[in-house]
Amino acid sequence: MCEKMMPEVSDLYEVVDHTWPANRKISRVHWTLSQEPDGEKRVTAATSRVKKDIPDICVAEKGMFELDQNPLFMIREGDNKLDQILDEGAYKVIDAVNIYCISCEELSHPAPPMLSAFDIWEPLEIQKDIWAQHGTDRNRFAIMERAECIKTSLLMRCESHPAGAAYIGIYNGIAMVHALEILPSQRRKGVGAIALRQAAIWAIAQNAPFISGICTKENKAANALYASLKMRLMGGYNYRIKEETI
Repeated sequence: MCEKMMPEVSDLYEVVDHTWPANRKISRVHWTLSQEPDGEKRVTAATSRVKKDIPDICVAEKGMFELDQNPLFMIREGDNKLDQILDEGAYKVIDAVNIYCISCEELSHPAPPMLSAFDIWEPLEIQKDIWAQHGTDRNRFAIMERAECIKTSLLMRCESHPAGAAYIGIYNGIAMVHALEILPSQRRKGVGAIALRQAAIWAIAQNAPFISGICTKENKAANALYASLKMRLMGGYNYRIKEETI
């Protein structure tokens, strides 16, 4: 068991930001706005920089409209007041996310079978093809490329065939697994567990003591995978968006 203290959920929020970075971050009074052309929620949502007071929501809304983005807010632990105000303002909850974490040493045992997973940077075309089949388009791949962190990708194999792909980044000693995708024909064969154990082994080699992963609460398969590996549920976040823009 790793002797270091498990990270706080606030530390994991920073890992998300640095390993899956927006194209541009903009400060507006008490807000951080994220800009990403045609981007997903993680790289376009506004976040509050204050907890005790409620920042002026209109400032963030105006800023996002100026960026040609629909207003979207990320609600993290401690954002209770903001969450209440947005709820009263007809902002609906969407995509609640769980964040898991475990020591790399604990996850790395038992080691994956030989030749079942490879860490590679830059990703091979076969990995890009696997991601493309599951909605990881060129915009998401551009996020992986721009991340200024220690990073790699994984190619998993099963029964001598490509089985899946994943991306891993490290920030402040914490690795985070993103874009873990398993081909439909290779599911229920332990490929996800192989990927995470290989990710932990790679992270140890980079002197990262912890590894984490995120998934939506609705993703039953991913949540079950993390739980089966005894990864700890550390907390999470969700988004608030106007109902008419969903």
